[in-house]
Amino acid sequence: MTTVHLIDASPYLFRAWFSLPRTIVDPAGKPVNAVYGFTSFLAKYLADTHATHAAIAFDRHFNGSFRNEFYPPYKAQREASPPELDAQVDPAVEVVQAMGLAAFIDERFEADDLIATVIDRIDDDIEFVIVSSDKDLAQLVCDRIVLVDPARELRFDADAVVAKFGVRPEQMTDFLGLAGDSVDNIPGVRGIGPKTAAQLLQRYGSLEGIYENVAAMRRSLVRSEMTLASKLEADVEMAGLSKRLATVARNAPIEVTLDALVCRGPDDARIDDVFGRLGFGNLRQRVTARG
Repeated sequence: MTTVHLIDASPYLFRAWFSLPRTIVDPAGKPVNAVYGFTSFLAKYLADTHATHAAIAFDRHFNGSFRNEFYPPYKAQREASPPELDAQVDPAVEVVQAMGLAAFIDERFEADDLIATVIDRIDDDIEFVIVSSDKDLAQLVCDRIVLVDPARELRFDADAVVAKFGVRPEQMTDFLGLAGDSVDNIPGVRGIGPKTAAQLLQRYGSLEGIYENVAAMRRSLVRSEMTLASKLEADVEMAGLSKRLATVARNAPIEVTLDALVCRGPDDARIDDVFGRLGFGNLRQRVTARG
């Protein structure tokens, strides 16, 4: 069975930006530390996995997406990403393409959405390895999809998702609808944390199932159940909105086929051009050795 590796570029660009010195610059003196670290990570990952099919998804904007159109506070608590980091996204895309890999980026859709769209549009008889540190992507895990973060040596199949969050992968959007996500400024239901959210979903199966039983909770006359019912009733609209915010979109405007995801190997001319402009001569051998 064919395995497609889908890599979320943003976490690895961020890690490189914060961990590598800003003295890593191109010949024009502009910082390229994030691209350098990401390129090193990508070359090692491809060499270690011997991937035959892969795609790399990028966030055009680190702090927003189409979700801000219906909920402006989405990710609004984050500090604006440094312009010097934003400026390294396009060069990173160029690196990926020069390495003979598919790259996806969109103005309105996040990398998570691009990954979900690729999966949705490829034949079912395919296995996927999602490479990311973003827990939102756990909602896609199933018998043919795993989520890994090589930098932290983490691997999530369906059982690992249950062990980590207390809910099944298909319940992750319900879980985030209840518990929220401070990283993305998803509010959830006030007063309900991850533990209670997991317990509710274990009992009732889904966000909709929980709300179908709110009246019964109130009638139980058990103080804890009545308090819980009050919290749920107070934030019913926010719970639904939070679930919507957490749900990956599968309709990003991209064209993709399995053939387009074949790892074709580095294009020497493009590698020379891109790596020359970035001053990555010492990385060239690592990248081209794989080809």
